[in-house]
Amino acid sequence: MSVDANAYVEALDKVLKTVIATQTDKVSQAAELISASLSDDGVLQVFGTGHSEALAMELAGRAGGLVPTNRVALRDLVLLGGHPAAILDGGLLERDPAYARELYTLTGARHGDVFVIASQSGINGSIVEFALTVAEHGHPLIAITSTDHSAKVPPRHPSGKRLLDIADVVLDNCAPYGDALLPLPTGGAVCAASSISAALLAQMVVAEVVRRQLDGGEVPPVYLSANVPEGDAHNNTLESRYAGRIRRTA
Repeated sequence: MSVDANAYVEALDKVLKTVIATQTDKVSQAAELISASLSDDGVLQVFGTGHSEALAMELAGRAGGLVPTNRVALRDLVLLGGHPAAILDGGLLERDPAYARELYTLTGARHGDVFVIASQSGINGSIVEFALTVAEHGHPLIAITSTDHSAKVPPRHPSGKRLLDIADVVLDNCAPYGDALLPLPTGGAVCAASSISAALLAQMVVAEVVRRQLDGGEVPPVYLSANVPEGDAHNNTLESRYAGRIRRTA
């Protein structure tokens, strides 16, 4: 296999087609959980670490997205929890389960909120402990992960569990073990897939949630772009309904 832009597009196309061919039923299941929550005044709580934080950004606070969505991040421990910024140094916090329960508390989640957790491997301590905490509190939980990658690496959580073992619905991003698509002649591979395939899954779920709201006679609470003249007023009005429940921390 060559290593160039065309080769990446071809390899990625196969991943995306696999997502569409295999995940439609799971997307519908996820949309059912989310639409039921939002119709009952719930909020969608989304969490990812590392590059999977991009999935949380894909769902929270963006044009065409659902307003009642709260983005959760490890840096909330500093911004909201008062921990020193040094806790974030080194990039290993995602492997540590010690702070996940505090992070859950900082979400301000209420009964009926639904959670989406994204992780390519689904094995790191913070992700698994956070998922266990979510499940213990009775929230519906949707995972976006690579089932291939997750099956091939040992879990880092003391329970021996992976994210996909805990979730009510598992959306497979269909990215391969190691994430990157193009093998290098020198070893390893280049050009990741998971951010793009997970974003596809996220937008498929949003579309199905909105379809259900429309079918039920509801007006979907959807963001306009802040870069159109009426965007700020529209968004501020909708956000006020969820004051104190949704945050888009830096």
